[in-house]
Amino acid sequence: MLKKSVTIELDDRVVAKLKKRAKKNMLSLREMIEDIVRRSAVLSGGVSISGDSNDAFVNIFSRKTKLKKKWK
Repeated sequence: MLKKSVTIELDDRVVAKLKKRAKKNMLSLREMIEDIVRRSAVLSGGVSISGDSNDAFVNIFSRKTKLKKKWK
């Protein structure tokens, strides 16, 4: 499988939440982000893995999300 590198800029608060979630799921930050992007791509492509996602990070990065959510 060919992999491409992509650089993204994320708010420090988002990165902190992603790191916490990755640790909880025993994943690296990279693996966590790859999983979120993969699931978002599946959902936005019209193929649903289980209906609309209730995953906040998937919803944030999904094209279906119209409004930006504020992090508290």
